[in-house]
Amino acid sequence: MTFLIFATLMLLIDYYLFQAIITVSKGWTPVWKNVLRFGFWIPTILSIAVLSWWLFGDPYRQSGGTWTWIRTALLGSYLSKVFGIVVVFMDDITRGVKWLAQFFYRGDPEHLPGNAIPRSEFLAKTALVAASIPFGTMAYGILSGAHDYRVKRVTVKLPNLPKSFDGLKIGHVSDIHSGSFFNKTAVRGGVEMMLNEKPDLIFFTGDLVNNESSEVKDYINIFDKFKAPLGVYSVTGNHDYGDYHRWDSTEAKRRNFKDLMEAHRLMNFKLLMNQNHIIEQGGEKLAILGNENWGGGRFSKYGRLDLAHQGTNEAAVKLLLSHDPSHWDAQVRPSYKDIDVMFSGHTHGFQFGIELGNFKWSPSQYAYKQWAGLYQEGSQYLYVNRGFGYLGYPGRIGMPPELTIMELKRA
Repeated sequence: MTFLIFATLMLLIDYYLFQAIITVSKGWTPVWKNVLRFGFWIPTILSIAVLSWWLFGDPYRQSGGTWTWIRTALLGSYLSKVFGIVVVFMDDITRGVKWLAQFFYRGDPEHLPGNAIPRSEFLAKTALVAASIPFGTMAYGILSGAHDYRVKRVTVKLPNLPKSFDGLKIGHVSDIHSGSFFNKTAVRGGVEMMLNEKPDLIFFTGDLVNNESSEVKDYINIFDKFKAPLGVYSVTGNHDYGDYHRWDSTEAKRRNFKDLMEAHRLMNFKLLMNQNHIIEQGGEKLAILGNENWGGGRFSKYGRLDLAHQGTNEAAVKLLLSHDPSHWDAQVRPSYKDIDVMFSGHTHGFQFGIELGNFKWSPSQYAYKQWAGLYQEGSQYLYVNRGFGYLGYPGRIGMPPELTIMELKRA
């Protein structure tokens, strides 16, 4: 039933836009007219085949990159067509009004407004131009936006920050999604940008892969370049557990997660699995707490903040790494008032939005109260990183990948 509904909808969209193709090509030579008209339906056939494969096959057995590109092509194609049929619909409204006018017009029959109601060639061409805009925008987001790394700088003032940690510079990266990458050189450039900032600490807040640990294999020798004097610390995100993949057995899924943990070790990331690490300088202590994924709504909750928090009472400042920003309001703020700053990711800023000065908008804000940047409630802070990589759509539009540099200062 799902297949029939979507296939019918796709055919209706294509048939409606095909009317514009007929109008535009009516004066062409027979050869080129047939090339355009028959060629128009080839993507439709391929799209329905992909839909069938998605619903009845196992596309996730393909490489993450292959499936990402297929989905992007399908989404981009039909999003563009919807833009086009809006214009065709405007033309049909005009033609419909003229047709109705025939029944009420009492003038010269030879000049009936509805006597000849051809489809507007101008609007047909406009429809095809309109259809090209989303596709062109998405292409630009892939070619220009996917690896357009930006450094976001923020300062957080903490009254309880010890003098020995005053000016501590933290690099924050999230949502690498290595299975989606298509430009290894650009990824390496993003890592080098972070290193050029010379952070004292580096935090990674989860989603190293899309589904399988094997996705990061070719990038270990890139991400192991992340280094900082006080260490690199990481946690897991919802995608790291393989929950969205069809495994042959429970053991295969367990082995995959074990391999993912090993990848963190090979990259010299200290993976905190509901654990903490105490850094001591000048006799003063700072605690880094790492929570496994604690997702709101439909996302799995593996996190145990009670375990990560144990043994941190002597630390003057507590910094929490937790992938999903919804964890902050759900558990951290109500029950752990002594956690000063929480670092998150997960939202990607929807990989689409507008940020101009103090104004920022993204569809992500309709799903998450805190979705990008710095938030404060009382004496507690949350920072949501916009993500290093991408998922689903292999690009970014108005929401570039982020390298965060947070400096802690004494208030």
